[in-house]
Amino acid sequence: MNKQLDARLKRLSESEAGKRIKRGRIGVEKESLRVGPNGYLATTPHPAALGSALTNAYITTDYSEALLELITPPFPSVRETLGFLENIHQFVYSNIGRELLWATSMPCMLGEESSIPIARYGTSNVGRMKHVYRRGLSYRYGSLMQIISGVHFNYSLPERFWAYYQEIEADARPRREFISDAYFGLIRNFQRFGWVIPYLFGSSPAICKSFIKGRGEDFSEFDYGTLYRPYATSLRMSDIGYKNKNQADLDISYDDINSYVTSLTRAIETQHPEYEAIGVKVGNEYRQLNAYMLQIENEFYSFIRPKQIARSGEKPTLALKRRGVRYVEVRALDVSPFDPAGVNEDQLRFLEAFLIFCLIHDSPLLSMAEQDDINHNQQLVACCGRDPDIRLKINGNMLKLNEWIDSICASVEEICALLDADEKRPAYRDAVSGQREIASNPERLPSARVLEEMKDNKEPFFEFAMRVSKAHRDHFESRAISRKKLAIFEQEAKRSLRLQKEIEAADNISFDEYLRRYFAQSAVEREQLLG
Repeated sequence: MNKQLDARLKRLSESEAGKRIKRGRIGVEKESLRVGPNGYLATTPHPAALGSALTNAYITTDYSEALLELITPPFPSVRETLGFLENIHQFVYSNIGRELLWATSMPCMLGEESSIPIARYGTSNVGRMKHVYRRGLSYRYGSLMQIISGVHFNYSLPERFWAYYQEIEADARPRREFISDAYFGLIRNFQRFGWVIPYLFGSSPAICKSFIKGRGEDFSEFDYGTLYRPYATSLRMSDIGYKNKNQADLDISYDDINSYVTSLTRAIETQHPEYEAIGVKVGNEYRQLNAYMLQIENEFYSFIRPKQIARSGEKPTLALKRRGVRYVEVRALDVSPFDPAGVNEDQLRFLEAFLIFCLIHDSPLLSMAEQDDINHNQQLVACCGRDPDIRLKINGNMLKLNEWIDSICASVEEICALLDADEKRPAYRDAVSGQREIASNPERLPSARVLEEMKDNKEPFFEFAMRVSKAHRDHFESRAISRKKLAIFEQEAKRSLRLQKEIEAADNISFDEYLRRYFAQSAVEREQLLG
């Protein structure tokens, strides 16, 4: 183990902080495309029985009317989080008729990009802003990339942990500053080591030819309908997915909260010639919110984000600046086709232990050279991670992936003793040791299993995804949801529809003025941030 990590873990184990580290808050956001019974992208509106996509706390849409996003509240245990996610699936399936939730990250049977319905959120100014933002994404990046699905893991350490941790770190700064700096240390280390997540849990090694539409020169042909990369783990996280070349020069800093907010704010306020050429308001129609490098903060694609709950109408950067980091959002998980809910307990336990490893590991600031190595490693693992000869860059050296991941997993295993303390079984240790064993047998990785099943069944990616999508539907439809749990979602659907109407009725300014006020908010604070 790293000497500093070893020393810090020893201090944790011998202090009250180690006892308080359990039961951090865990939430999940899982994206799923609605498809028709023939597997083609649904063109139907967001089902009214699911409530308002603008205001429902548990069920919304992402880029498209067809791209559902299922959101759990944060719970203090993996089991509660996953149980709630499964309940949302049950409710959704009881209200979408013969439609299916697509069981993989990569979409398949697609027509022209123009046929992908952009999500709508009603007539309110805030609803129109959400729609126009997505329209801007279509002009900037195209719609195909926007309907790739993923699972986001939201995590915060327990509130009671921080005072004890700050004490053993002998740090006298204000608590909020200490917590935010600790989370940014975690984020920097997730950048360094986060390639582990798509390696272990990536399950998108293949794509439908309809997704590439003639741009498949970098791929091998699996069969008449499928392209793949033989050693890929997560094409979703590769340069055909969330990694976008337009954002390569943003230079977002993870040094601390001030540097992060300042660099992100500059991107939101810097004109981009390519986007200026698109136009903002052409005639009476908005094509995008603005012509800046980023329309809003959420447009910045990243493995992991620092988060603070924004108040109504508040910009996320200002929420961070005003109240510090509350939790982190990990965005590196593919939708698992081998789990009906798209994720399983062992994955969530591994992620929690891994994030604590990232928190307590030494985390120096990232140099430009190290950031280049990080980008190289993330891309290489996504497209070629199971190549037995793969080597990654670390501190100017090349290291075999299997050696590095075993070392990381060994350190994460040590942390599990804290999370398993006083439990009936060592669930965290079992989850991490299980992944350590799988890492040493790459043929057992989910990405390898996807290709193996397709090969064994002689089925293209589309047929594989349809088969597992139907199996997941059958799984949820065969399990009755209790009346008490069903009432939670029914009541929230009704509440959300009422709230949307109230928001629409309360609007008393034009959309142009709404946008002007939104982007001008707290100008004094923004000037202070930018120096």
